[in-house]
Amino acid sequence: MSMPKGANVPVPARPLRVEFARRTNPGAPRTEVHALLLADSRADVVTPGRAHPSRGVRHEGGRAVDGERVDGLLVDLTVVEPGVDRIVLVASADGGTFGQLAVRVRLTDPVAGGELASFECADATVESALVLGELYRRAGQWRFRAVGQGYDTGLDGLAADFGISANALVPPEPQAAPEPASAPPAALAQPLSPPAPPVRLAKVTLTKDAPSVSLTKQGGTSGAMRVNLNWQTRQQPKGWLRKAGLVGSHSTAIDLDLCALYELTDGTRGVVQALGNAFGALNRPPYIQLDGDDRTGAVDSGENLTINLDHQRAFRRILVFVTIYEGARSFAGLHATTTLTPRDGAPIEFFLDECTVPSTVCALALISNEGGELVVRREARYLVPRPGVSPQRTVDQAYGWGMNWTPGRKH
Repeated sequence: MSMPKGANVPVPARPLRVEFARRTNPGAPRTEVHALLLADSRADVVTPGRAHPSRGVRHEGGRAVDGERVDGLLVDLTVVEPGVDRIVLVASADGGTFGQLAVRVRLTDPVAGGELASFECADATVESALVLGELYRRAGQWRFRAVGQGYDTGLDGLAADFGISANALVPPEPQAAPEPASAPPAALAQPLSPPAPPVRLAKVTLTKDAPSVSLTKQGGTSGAMRVNLNWQTRQQPKGWLRKAGLVGSHSTAIDLDLCALYELTDGTRGVVQALGNAFGALNRPPYIQLDGDDRTGAVDSGENLTINLDHQRAFRRILVFVTIYEGARSFAGLHATTTLTPRDGAPIEFFLDECTVPSTVCALALISNEGGELVVRREARYLVPRPGVSPQRTVDQAYGWGMNWTPGRKH
């Protein structure tokens, strides 16, 4: 079964073989594949020709098959330690990048025979280290996810994100003397004491044509997710800015407020915003917190929300939106970027289109629980409040939140 990037499938809890294949073209970089076994308190590394102490993962080395180099790993899910919840398959390229190679991953059943899943990583460019895919536990069942995301910083960048030394991914030199007959068939990989922090994969950009991404499929459904909004005013003649409502007779810095409407699975609804000092909370409902009130829009600061995805089962939907508090009468002429950075998985970004209406409130992103899958959808929707209607009430009415609103102010 051929899989697209990000897709996942259930796999049987029995011995499986993972094959990593790539063309051996003249001048192609030398490549190696490794397995990382991730638990709460450690990351174990299995390099070429080695095996894990549990015998759950064994690297079988590589061979040439019809002009391809094929590395195989035998993964026995019946003996993988209970504490290991992810087995990540990574590859490195020495002397080039994966943009020079056609990379394929196959998951087969060596007992029953046949292919369970396959994945072709066809969009690599400058990456010299790749996360190919991962086997992971979900609700007591093993699944395989096609990842295909990489690092242009090679093994150093990959190892840093997993909290291990890049040297741990380098196979040891072969010994000159033969091993005693009583020795095990493969040396043991040494467990590494630091916990495995999240993988930071290549950034995902949402567009009108590709407006959504699954946090669940990306593996980004735990820890803190940071939502950042930064903006700048495009350089335009002052007369144009005044006509667009960006400056008045007394020029004021533009102050945008990042906000979030939330609806929890127990029916609780509310808003997180600086107005009225409704900054929220991370470790109690609504599990969403506004970091502060920024008035610069600078790239290294801007407005920030944090969402505690450890409580993602409590969320039914979250609508992230932005209002103009002062300094402008419209978003016209503003260049804004929204970035969602989960602890695990890939950062997600999108850009606001040019505003052509007298809008003071913009719906940015809708995060919703869709059948147990957490999905981020780009909205980038400019709304125009009716006379006497606040921006907050306007976005509420547009998305059917049904809340009661009272006047508020920032302190």
